Amino acid sequence: MICSMCPRKCGAARGENKPDGRCASPSNMMIARADLHFWEEPAISGKNGSGTVFFAGCCLGCAYCQNHEISGGGRGQCVSAERLAEIMRLLEERGAHNINLVTPTHYVHEIIRSLKLYKPSVPVIYNCGGYESVKAIKALEGLVDVFLPDMKYSERSLAEALSEAGDYFDVAAAAIKQMFSQTGPAVFDEDGMIKSGTVVRHLILPGHVKNTFGVLNWLRKELPEATVSVMSQYFPVRDIPEMPELSRKISGRELERVISYMEKHGMQNGWLQDRESADPSYVPAFADKL
Repeated sequence: MICSMCPRKCGAARGENKPDGRCASPSNMMIARADLHFWEEPAISGKNGSGTVFFAGCCLGCAYCQNHEISGGGRGQCVSAERLAEIMRLLEERGAHNINLVTPTHYVHEIIRSLKLYKPSVPVIYNCGGYESVKAIKALEGLVDVFLPDMKYSERSLAEALSEAGDYFDVAAAAIKQMFSQTGPAVFDEDGMIKSGTVVRHLILPGHVKNTFGVLNWLRKELPEATVSVMSQYFPVRDIPEMPELSRKISGRELERVISYMEKHGMQNGWLQDRESADPSYVPAFADKL
């Protein structure tokens, strides 16, 4: 297929088993892990775990990606839409609180097929980097219960330097607004587990707290009812010579500044991750077989 699925619209010739394009992926889905996952937000992981499906490849390719083992493509097992439907059913049978589709953007066409074959009785979560086309999000209406996008950047120069996506903010802002229009604010059950809604994640980058302020400022003005998850789990995965500040974790002072900003503006709807989560041990083990 000639791909125009993500906002890059790179026109790659992705064959059934022929990886191509920025996502370095074939048109058939590649899955690097499908298992119960316990390291998401409390309302997602719960006691039983989130039924998480990690897709290989990524249209963003962030320089600091903590799942870099699989985001560059070339890992995992090729599966059909029918097989993904079966995987979702099996995870549900194991007691998963939800079905959590991680980095799904470049496979949205096949994911839609799978969800039409089998719609789990537990919430379906679309867990993405935020760099989505509005057209793709509209196509998911009625199939996805919870959108879990990142809002990575408010600064164009940072988005260009780290993800080669200078248009990231405008693209993500439009996509996230579309997500919220479909789901509304987050809704939780009597046990505190998420049932539906949109939760926006943001990762604090060391040396770039102003970027975080820009993201939070947009959220409180444009989507004040949205649940926000601010993450402090950054740890360096490789040297980025042009940005030496990214060779460390965020400092206590940087986290304090973010907390102060949120308190000042009354942003209390969501979660703020502690710095202890900035550890490679929280990255799951990926395999080439499910």
